Amino acid sequence: MRRSLAPSQLAKRKAGDGDEEEEEEEDWQPPTGRKRQKAAAETESGECYRSPFRKPLAQLTNRPHCLDSSQHEAFIRSILSKPFKVPIPNYKGPLGLRSLGVKRAGLRGPLHDPFEEGALVLYEPPVLSAHDQLKIDKDKAPVHVVVDPVLSRVLRPHQREGVKFLWDCVTSRRIPGSHGCIMADEMGLGKTLQCITLMWTLLRQSPDCKPEIEKAVVVSPSSLVRNWYNEVEKWLGGRIQPLAIDGGSKEEIDRKLVGFMSQHGVRVPSPILIISYETFRLHAEVLQKGSVGLVICDEGHRLKNSENQTYQALNSLNTPRRVLISGTPIQNDLLEYFSLVHFVNSGILGTAQEFKRHFEMPILKGRDADASEAERHKGEERLKELISIVNRCLIRRTSDILSKYLPVKIEQVVCCRLTPLQTELYKNFLKQAKPVEELKEGKISVSSLSSITSLKKLCNHPALIYDKCVEEEEGFMGALSLFPSGYSTKSVEPQLSGKMLVLDYILAVTKSTSNDKVVLVSNYTQTLDLFEKLCRSRRYLYVRLDGTMSIKKRAKIVERFNSPSSPEFIFMLSSKAGGCGLNLIGANRLVMFDPDWNPANDEQAMARVWRDGQKKMCYIYRLLSTGTIEEKIFQRQTHKKALSSCVVDEEQDVERHFSLGELKELFTLNETTTSDTHDKIKCRRCVNGHQVRPPPDGSDCTSDLSQWHHCADRRGLQDSVLKAAWDAAVTFTFHHHSHEEQRGIP
Repeated sequence: MRRSLAPSQLAKRKAGDGDEEEEEEEDWQPPTGRKRQKAAAETESGECYRSPFRKPLAQLTNRPHCLDSSQHEAFIRSILSKPFKVPIPNYKGPLGLRSLGVKRAGLRGPLHDPFEEGALVLYEPPVLSAHDQLKIDKDKAPVHVVVDPVLSRVLRPHQREGVKFLWDCVTSRRIPGSHGCIMADEMGLGKTLQCITLMWTLLRQSPDCKPEIEKAVVVSPSSLVRNWYNEVEKWLGGRIQPLAIDGGSKEEIDRKLVGFMSQHGVRVPSPILIISYETFRLHAEVLQKGSVGLVICDEGHRLKNSENQTYQALNSLNTPRRVLISGTPIQNDLLEYFSLVHFVNSGILGTAQEFKRHFEMPILKGRDADASEAERHKGEERLKELISIVNRCLIRRTSDILSKYLPVKIEQVVCCRLTPLQTELYKNFLKQAKPVEELKEGKISVSSLSSITSLKKLCNHPALIYDKCVEEEEGFMGALSLFPSGYSTKSVEPQLSGKMLVLDYILAVTKSTSNDKVVLVSNYTQTLDLFEKLCRSRRYLYVRLDGTMSIKKRAKIVERFNSPSSPEFIFMLSSKAGGCGLNLIGANRLVMFDPDWNPANDEQAMARVWRDGQKKMCYIYRLLSTGTIEEKIFQRQTHKKALSSCVVDEEQDVERHFSLGELKELFTLNETTTSDTHDKIKCRRCVNGHQVRPPPDGSDCTSDLSQWHHCADRRGLQDSVLKAAWDAAVTFTFHHHSHEEQRGIP
């Protein structure tokens, strides 16, 4: 058996004189080695090795006596009363008062300080008496809901008001049982920032001291998906990681959506999904399998038709809270407006049939110029009733608010006379086209719509209908002989079109007298082709955005154009492809070359330059061909905007300018007028075509066009660019209200 070689054990064995121990020691032979040999030598000599670093053990003789309970408790309390000290020399950091895994005692508190200067408080718990405070359950006491100071510091007053309104609506505090609302602010008022603030607040806090929602979905046009992603990154930094889907294979998109919907818990890794309307419609089945706390629909007027697939897909999404963003909630008729309100708050206006019978028919009859006094009175009553219901879930502020923050904007409708070639082609078409007679009989056919398109293109430039003249299509038979000899569409000839002639002047004067940039907007890609030819012939640098450009490339060219160092002078924009949401503050002049039947499309396109970040005075030119179908379209826009101002803007003094019968007179040409629209509005500020002082009764141009309240001939123009173009083709201008009076500018 192996024995220990410890000195103490060796001493014991040596002191003992038993025979067995001696025999065992004689039998056992320790292994050879230097240490073993040294230890054996010391043992034989009777000396014990002891390390110089080893101290002898001291015997305890002062054991504490037994204490009674009071002394023991006092001893323990004296130990616990000593504060914890971090064992680091000169440590001055926090002492870790909140221990991990230990619940804090006392009342629950808000996420941010509600009493901080500039704090935006969305919810304030009711004040309790001292008696009620004793009875309340501390674990259920409501807390303040305060917007993150990172966002509240940058919100403007109208935006703070908007965030409070949105929060009250989606938490069912404005309409019990309803959780939706419509953000109907005009363009440029920061609707995106307000909605980001709402999402961030709902994702982080509530009166119950926990997040109100787990996930949110933002649905937008495909061209704005990247813009939403950038805005979230801009305002929230790295606090949140949104998931933006703007392309990819079906399997890849489904995988991302499944991952998004499977997220649950207090801190979801990617709580915001940004997706386009088209992608949402194609992959709606994946998103409908779970629930979402909030859905935001940007450019929500896309949901004006409750029968389309996109509306149905979004409406079937399992979410109680719905926010619809639209600067133009009324575009064509009240039934479309009903679809938007019904989407966010189902049932508050009844069914579609009930709405049409109770609201739409009486209001439209009352707005008609031929309405009786009883019909007008009934229409006004139903209008007030509709406004009182809708205003509980709709917030609307006009762009006049921006006058405090942005430079002056001057918007002008410029009437341009037709060239002799355009006039002859126009009259020749009206004589030959059979759809004209069908339309006068009240029938609208495919050929009638084709005729409208042909006339609109003719107003832009004869080159756009040249192929039809060559093929001698209906309405253009024998028209080829009217063109100049040797005419070719390969090169643009501005002198053949009144509007193109004015545009050529505007661009030339702007280029030679300033460093301003210009945005050119048209509804037709063929017109953009003409712009390109004009720019190449004048050697203007330009960029072009239309429906053929990819989403990623759009964002890059917009960013490049907005750079002050960018050499591009012109940005060509298709109103159908990029009229919504783009920020083109690099330019301060915009030319709307042709009008659209839907006023919302024109309003959206014209709002691209007068936005946050703009530093220069802005000029907007809306070109119309005098006495043609374009003026009829503009008049129709006026009728629709008057309807919108009644319901959305609550303007009660909107006069009835045009009867519905007058709006059917599309296929006429008035060659003697300087402005057919100005004649029809019966302007009381002009005498013999010249603007005079306002009437003593304070009345202005008729109220639908009250915003176009400066009518000007050449003598009244202040814009040097238009003065240069006047003698060429301009016949009349309507000068938009441009906030000069608010700023004291004469």
